[in-house]
Amino acid sequence: MASADSDEHYVYVLECADGSLYTGYTTDVERRVAEHNAGEGAKYTRGRTPVEVVHVEAFDTRSAATSREYGIKQLSRAAKERLIGRE
Repeated sequence: MASADSDEHYVYVLECADGSLYTGYTTDVERRVAEHNAGEGAKYTRGRTPVEVVHVEAFDTRSAATSREYGIKQLSRAAKERLIGRE
């Protein structure tokens, strides 16, 4: 049986209907976005649907992905805009 770290891990940035940006971690981006749009995702996105993926990064380990997720969450809005290619 494969370990949990053998699969791909993703960090994603969503743009919410109100224009805000949300950063999260998952092993399946499509499923996770569908959950967000169905109101089953993070509490933050529930009142801000529909959401759209604007950035995805893949990692080999959960640790690397969650470290990157934390790093992105610490960025200013301007830095996040640069990350997603809007500057």
